[in-house]
Order: sequence, then C-alpha cells, then structure tokens
Amino acid sequence: MHERHRGLTEAIAASYEEAASVCLNRYHASPVEITLSDNGTEMTAEVLWVIPNARTIGAWANTTDTTESGAYCCVIAGVELLRNLFAVRRAETGTGSDYYIGPQGSGQSDLEDCLRLEVSGVSAGDHKEVRKRLSEKVAQTQRGDSSLPALAGVIGFSAKLLMVQDVREEA
Repeated sequence: MHERHRGLTEAIAASYEEAASVCLNRYHASPVEITLSDNGTEMTAEVLWVIPNARTIGAWANTTDTTESGAYCCVIAGVELLRNLFAVRRAETGTGSDYYIGPQGSGQSDLEDCLRLEVSGVSAGDHKEVRKRLSEKVAQTQRGDSSLPALAGVIGFSAKLLMVQDVREEA
C-alpha cells in the first residue's frame, strides 16, 4: 500500500495490514468476499490476507486498537478501489477526519484537490451496526473544522461490509 499511497510509510502500511489480517481472521478464512457500498451502489470484492500467527494475534490483543488500525487499511484500500483515490497524508486533529485523500499525485504542494476521509471499523457488528456507525461518522465529519469536502468510510469485519458515503455540508 505504501507504494501507491504517499500518506502511508512502509511501516505504517505494514502495521495496518497486519491489524486488518487479525480482524478478518477473527471471523473468516482467507480469501473472503465482501460487499463494498459507495453511496448505496454495491459491488463485491475478494479480500486475501496473510494468516496471522499466535505472536501476531497476541501483539494485536487489544480489540479496539486492532479494529481501528485494521479499518485504516481496509477503508483506504476500499476508497482506492471504488474511487481511485489515495491517502495523501494524515489529517490534523479537529478536522473531523483521519486522512486526506485525492487522485494520484495530488496534495504534494496543497490540499486543493483533496478530500477528507473519516475512517471507522466495527469488529463484531452486523450490517445494521455498520450503517449506524457510518451515520455517526458522517455527523462527526460534518462538525470538523475544515472547508474541504469529505467522505466517511466504515468496515464491518464480521459483517463483510465496507461502506463509503459522501459527507454533505450541514444546512
């Protein structure tokens, strides 16, 4: 991932990928087909991962941290697949988002062509829980201190559902 996403170093991408493998491995065997939803338009994708060993599982024993880091991996990859957008850099606290994303090569001198991306993950929830979390993340992003347009994305690891939604400005 780090080779395509300038906002991810090799170490960060590897960490996110490792966390995602632990999250997915809790509920599924590799490979698994997941549903991707982009503003309600659905498609499926096959997800493959390296099966984590006992040491890796132990290193990622904190479910909250693992789900958050694994969500970064999956949602960033999902936005790349769905919209051909790439992580440009980490967002600042208060922006209501986690990353700035944009077309390949954007964001090097300014963020003019970029969007904000808010990311979350749900470990054991069903489709209803993933949709609820997406609504919460859309609201959070709307409150963020930034004029850039935004997306919110949520991965449900057990539910095999990744949802991305444009965030509209509050009226």
